[in-house]
Amino acid sequence: MPRYLGIDPGLSGALAIVETINGLPVLVDVIDMPSTGTGAKARVDIIAAASWIAKHAPSTAYVERAQAFPGQGASSGFSYGRSVGAIEAVVALCAIPMILVEASVWKRQLRLPGKDKEAARQRALQLFPSQHVLFARKRDHGRAEAALITVARLERAL
Repeated sequence: MPRYLGIDPGLSGALAIVETINGLPVLVDVIDMPSTGTGAKARVDIIAAASWIAKHAPSTAYVERAQAFPGQGASSGFSYGRSVGAIEAVVALCAIPMILVEASVWKRQLRLPGKDKEAARQRALQLFPSQHVLFARKRDHGRAEAALITVARLERAL
């Protein structure tokens, strides 16, 4: 059964593994973006990310396309870009085909308001009620978005 990797990039993002059973999405696992260091020295832990991805052996990765945010400072923009590049490199080195997904497209498809992170978390709780513990905290919106990016792409493919 093929598994799919969803990635909400950035240090506050997450990685999710989803598979389909009888055409329905099933969340296999989700983690916060592995990181090392703190503050300005925080980086994606590429070894931990690669290990987690390899353990699940996904057939395809769906990665939200990175873009600068309005009003984002140069330092935070650079940090975000660095994190995105690191996780995209990990996926490429794991030899997993990668598809970039526009945030506006997957959010519109799932009828989620643009920047409402809590709406994504609530939708994930609806779709995966048995996995409530994985989305229990307000800050689990990155986990929710990683899973929902994959769900939206799989629904589109069906």
